[in-house]
Formats: sequence, C-alpha cells, structure tokens
Amino acid sequence: MTTFKDLGVLPEIAEALEDQGITDAFPIQEMTLPIALLGNDLIGQARTGTGKTLAFAIPVVQRSIAPHDPEFEMLSAPGKPQALIIAPTRELALQVSSDVAAASSKRGTRVLTVYGGVPYEPQLEALETGVEIVIGTPGRLLDLAKRRALDLSHVKALILDEADEMLDLGFLPDVEALISRTPELRQTMLFSATMPGAIVALARVHMRHPVNIRAESSADSAMVPATAQFVYQAHDLDKPEMVARIMQADDFGRVVVFTRTKRAAQRLADDLAERGFNAAPLHGDMAQVAREKAMAKFREGKVDALVATDVAARGIDVADVTHVVNYSCPEDSSTYVHRIGRTGRAGKSGNAITLVDWADVARWKTINRDLGLPFEDPAETYSTSDHFFHDLGIPSDVTGRIAPPAPAAPKAERSRGERSERGSDRREDGERSTRNRNRRRTRGGQPVTEGDETSAAPSAEAAPASASPVEDGADAAEGAPRRRRRRRRRPSGATGETAAAESAPAPTE
Repeated sequence: MTTFKDLGVLPEIAEALEDQGITDAFPIQEMTLPIALLGNDLIGQARTGTGKTLAFAIPVVQRSIAPHDPEFEMLSAPGKPQALIIAPTRELALQVSSDVAAASSKRGTRVLTVYGGVPYEPQLEALETGVEIVIGTPGRLLDLAKRRALDLSHVKALILDEADEMLDLGFLPDVEALISRTPELRQTMLFSATMPGAIVALARVHMRHPVNIRAESSADSAMVPATAQFVYQAHDLDKPEMVARIMQADDFGRVVVFTRTKRAAQRLADDLAERGFNAAPLHGDMAQVAREKAMAKFREGKVDALVATDVAARGIDVADVTHVVNYSCPEDSSTYVHRIGRTGRAGKSGNAITLVDWADVARWKTINRDLGLPFEDPAETYSTSDHFFHDLGIPSDVTGRIAPPAPAAPKAERSRGERSERGSDRREDGERSTRNRNRRRTRGGQPVTEGDETSAAPSAEAAPASASPVEDGADAAEGAPRRRRRRRRRPSGATGETAAAESAPAPTE
C-alpha cells in the first residue's frame, strides 16, 4: 500500500492522519494527490465511501499558509480565507470539516464551518478574527458574502464536493454566484460520484484544463462492491416490524434508515424507540442543534438506528454502519446509490435492504434497469417470511420488540396517582357532607340535642325549634334557597316570616 508520505504529503499532516489511524491511501487519493498538490484543476469521480474527502482536504491544508508560517505576514490579506469548500448539506459540511480539522491539527490552520439554522454571531466573529479554510453550504456562504463578512477575493483553492447533489437541490445558481466572487486564477477541484451533463458544463466554464480522474473503470458500478443488496416487495404496515427484526440480525452494528418524508422519519423513530430500540430521527423539521446531537449520538454508538430523510444521505460517514434500509423506495438511481453508500465504507462490508411498496414497483423497475441490478421482480416478503430471516441472518425466534413499551410504566403510575387523588377528594367531600348533615339532625332524623347547640346554630336560625322534621325538610326543599337570597338583602333584625310576608304578593304582580 502507498502511504501519504510516499505521495509528497507534509510530515505533520501525515502524522496527524496517523494519529487518527489513517496511514494508507485509497485509490482515489493515490491518483489525486500528486496532481492536486501541484495546484492543477481536476475532476475526481469515484464510488461513494472511497475516500474522496481526504483527496481534496490534504491538498487544501498543505497549500494554505497557517498563522505560524513565516510567509503568513507576507500575504496580501492575512486572515482572509485562502480556501473555500462548498458542500450541499449541513451534515456533509460538518463531515468535511471534521476531516479537514484532523488533517490540519498539527499545522495550526484555522477552519470555519458555516451553514444555516444556527446563529450568525459565532460565524461572524470567527471571520473577523481570521480563518484560512471556510467550509459551508451555498445559501449561508452567499448570505455572508453579500453582507461583506465573507471576503472571497483572496481564495486560492475552490472545491465543489458532491456537485451532482448541489445540482439536484437547485443550488447551482448560488454556487455560480459564489464562484464569481473568487479570483479567476485559482485552483478548482470538483468531486462527485456521478457526473451529469450540467456538472460537466459547469466544469467547462469555470475550470482550466482539468484533469479527469476516475478511481475505477467506466464499466464498474457506481456502488461499493462490498455491499450486499436485498430488495423485497413489502407492505407499508409491516415495514416497522421488518426494520425491528433487521436490527436483531447476527451481524448488526448500526443502521441508517431512509424515508421519503420528514413525518415518516419521525414516526418510525418513535415506533422503534417504543419497541425498545435506541433510535433517533434526522430530518429538516428538526432544529440544527437537535440534528447535530442526533448525529453525535449515532457516531458515539449511543444510537443504533438513525432514521433520516435524504437530507442526510450525503453527510453520514460513520464507521461500522452495517446496514442501510430504504424504508421508502428511492426516487431515482442516483438517490439509491448515495443512500446505500452509507454502508460498506472504507473497505468494510455492508448490507443494503430496499423495501418496495406495491405503488413503487414501477419506479423500482426503472432504478433496477438504470443500474443493471438483478432485482427486476422483488419477492413479496413479510416480517415472518422464511427467506427474509435466511437472507439477513436473523434468528428465527426474534420478534419486533425487545422491551415493554417505554411509556407504559409512567402512564400506569400517573393513573394510580390520579385514582388515589380522586379517591382522597371523594373521602374529603364525604366527610364535609357528613359534617354538614350532622349539624341539622341526628342519624335517626331527630332534631339535634342541647349538646349539639353549637353545631345546630345555623339550622336553628333557619327554622323554629317546634317545627317537625318533615316540615323542616319541606321548608328546606321549597323555600330555603329563595329565603337565603332574600336574607342577604333585608335589613338586619327582620325575620324570615316578615320577609316571606312582604314578598308574598310578588308573583301576582
């Protein structure tokens, strides 16, 4: 194997990579570095997951002048960005930034990552302090440039990563606007897994005699050969159960599950969590902080399943992703390639499982034909199908649940607490009601005795002591409520009988 030092990489950069466990160059790196280190323009094309990031990160770091270098003060604008790397998604920008920071850890090169969804202030402060390499998404980069906070007039190297994805997302006008703000005499490198016509036209306009590099022959598939592919025709209601059983396969490590919509991603992540699995969603409706936390937990192994929309398809470069599940059928062959490229990375093997609804059979047939795959008619498959267990190495005795529903215990506790509180309230109400009845009469229905004078005072006011219990009850039932209202209005000293007499003609009027 060829080492980075053999390719002319500076010792401090090679040593920084060795500290990360990276010593040997992949084919795309081996072919790209000798050209890129000389400052030539190039177009790099290779299967996803084969090391394209370091193929441009190393030259960018090596050709940037760090603050401690003697030549730094001789620059025309020390502290202004010397290199600009444009990525289509936030997740990919963060991944590229991580690789660039690893390569530059012993060089002292300052790296800034900018993207939307987070406050401007830290990014503005970093730009004012000074940075050598800026990595970001087109929208936020252009916004900062229009604010005159990001000065691109001193950029010596421009890199477009995953250019075909930027085309698909409609970022091409923003990319061209950013390119127009950079010097004409610069190094431009364009990297992509696929090369549609619009990207080729972009390269012709903005690049000077680029060298085309492919890490494999044109006849090779764009997919990683170490990835085993499985395609099943599945019912939508059975898919959560199938994913849950895939997560219990013998060779399972971590899985990325791709859905078509944000709502489906959130729903499936919640479903898996309720079944007892460590799952987290990743979609565009989440705040940027929440997205970064989900990715961090996935990288650290605290989350076993990351349920994502295609916004994350380009930015997930995590070791030991053993499975990718296309929960929703991809829109096209390019999306399929990039989705399953999240596994089988860096020479490791992986499994890609695609679940095709009945409504998506025609779409899948198109993808299958475009990529030359042998899955023209996927087998109808359920979570209980024998071939499903056999293909993926799933033990025959597993179910789609590994723990009781998480919300059950807290809910039961709340219910018991609510019942206890309601019972206590009823007891208190009963005691108050009993005390009120005892003030009027004994349990036998007789008027209260002298020993109960204190408690009987209110009822003595309401009726004469000579009144019988029945008459007292009738008065209380018929006239007590009206008498109480009038008692509040009459002057002090007036009796209940006087008030009743005065008010007797009122109904005839």
